[in-house]
Amino acid sequence: MPTIKVEPHPEMCPEGAEFDVDPGISVCDALLRNGVHIEHACEKSCACTTCHVHVREGLESIDEADELEEDYLDKAWGLDTESRLSCQAIVGDKNLIIEIPKYTINMVSEAPH
Repeated sequence: MPTIKVEPHPEMCPEGAEFDVDPGISVCDALLRNGVHIEHACEKSCACTTCHVHVREGLESIDEADELEEDYLDKAWGLDTESRLSCQAIVGDKNLIIEIPKYTINMVSEAPH
């Protein structure tokens, strides 16, 4: 069973997090189910960039992004070679280290206040 380690994020996960997940779940769903309230303005339909993450370790175990995801990633803040939309990144059989970017292009937060 793979483990996801989330690097500390000042708002969504100040202490960081680490949890086991079943392969086949999206990184976004895994984060949400484990108390990391990542933005997902399009309801996980690959129509925005608010769930953008950096997969710092384990990226090779996730299928490559398709053309639609690549198009949206081009609009993401802080894009790098390890960027993925967490709603499209499906956990494989390797552990992952995830970094949530400091900013998104979302103008309105969905997070409860």
